[in-house]
Amino acid sequence: MRRSLRGRVAVAGVGETTYYKHGKSPDAEFKLALKAVLAACESAGISPREIDGFCSYSDDRSESIRLANALGIPDLKYSVMQWGGGGGGAMGAVANGAAGVASGLADCVVVFRSLAQGQFGRFGRALTGYTASGEWAHTTPYGLLSAAQMFAMKATRFMHDHGVKQDAMRAIALAAYQHAQNNPRALMRGRPLDEASYDASRWIVEPFHLFDCCQENDGAAAIVLVPAERARDLPNAPCYVLSGGSGVPYRAPAWSHNATDYGSSNFKTLAPRLYEMAGIGPKDVDTLQSYENFTGGVMMSIVECGFCAPEEVNAFFTKENFLAPTGKLPLNTSGGNLAECYMHGFGLVIEGARQIFGQSSNQVKDAKISMCTGGPMVSPISGCIFGAEDTL
Repeated sequence: MRRSLRGRVAVAGVGETTYYKHGKSPDAEFKLALKAVLAACESAGISPREIDGFCSYSDDRSESIRLANALGIPDLKYSVMQWGGGGGGAMGAVANGAAGVASGLADCVVVFRSLAQGQFGRFGRALTGYTASGEWAHTTPYGLLSAAQMFAMKATRFMHDHGVKQDAMRAIALAAYQHAQNNPRALMRGRPLDEASYDASRWIVEPFHLFDCCQENDGAAAIVLVPAERARDLPNAPCYVLSGGSGVPYRAPAWSHNATDYGSSNFKTLAPRLYEMAGIGPKDVDTLQSYENFTGGVMMSIVECGFCAPEEVNAFFTKENFLAPTGKLPLNTSGGNLAECYMHGFGLVIEGARQIFGQSSNQVKDAKISMCTGGPMVSPISGCIFGAEDTL
């Protein structure tokens, strides 16, 4: 029998807290996690005591044992943390949760992420101090200190190799901000962005303007995964996991800058696996929720996921192509990390499911297949594909 997640697990519900600017949450990180889990259970129409597994990523501090105790869960069967990759683990955690349900190790798994940077410190800041060890020792002595600097180098290489113009990344930002104007949860709602404002914004590190960079936020977000056969009896339209996974090609470290394929988002080996398991191709995808630490990674991953060729980027990357509901590839339809909230990418998972539920604030008509990709240019990256009832 061919091993596959396809159609064996469903997203039953989604939930999140209010999103805050980094350091501004009135609640502790653990309380935020509990609020998101309870909201996801309410969305799914299940009791939190039915949960028997938790998955997260990037060393989330809200430990599964504490969550289980606080929620009164009688039997915790499954507890998995995705290693490494920062926000690249978001969709990998979904795959891990789905694997637990599909294998019978658990019956109801919550996948989540929680952040309270006022409590624990700024997540995305540059390294400080007098010493640098491990991966940082390769870059810190030369002034390469922040994620923006490191990823700017990879994006610059890609743009140089393929003649890509700044306008391509601007289109990603403009679409995100326009989508956010319709989203009541988006922190950038009421703060629209136009071409002139993007162009006039300060450079963070070329080729990234201010609006090419994600936010830093506090909050929590969660989804509930159940066996597929249960999905039809729950309140939301069935949203099936068609595929999921994580990984990177050979020698693709994010920090040491010695990858043989330097100008890459690291999706060249994962994307074909996601499509093969889902039984689809890029042309079948109705919406794409692509992790934006920086717009350059979105650009590179869209190419490596097969939505256009490198030499087509300048023509394909327009705001109109990325806008819901009528664009060729509706992109980050909640506003994404740039304009909704940077919940370490997990808001993109929720939006991917909402498109299949038919509940997005920028709903794509008759959306059947929603793809989510996490952490371009980090190691490992991850992805998942959701499908509606008639995709099985």
